[in-house]
Amino acid sequence: MPKKNQHVVPHDDGWAVVGAGNERATSVHDTQQEAIDAGREIAQNNQSELLVHNRQGQIRERSSYGNDPNPPKDKT
Repeated sequence: MPKKNQHVVPHDDGWAVVGAGNERATSVHDTQQEAIDAGREIAQNNQSELLVHNRQGQIRERSSYGNDPNPPKDKT
């Protein structure tokens, strides 16, 4: 199953966490910080990314919780 990035976006009732490609919100929160906290937990569990949007819909912050595609090489 592909890893779905989580988006924190403005919502009529405050702020929502929406999985990439989903039409419906996973959860809705009164504040952006509450939505960020919920989205971060989902992204960490899914090893995906969290994208935080501002009120205009632009991405203002991005955090990756997936496996590092370029891990450091052992120096042995």
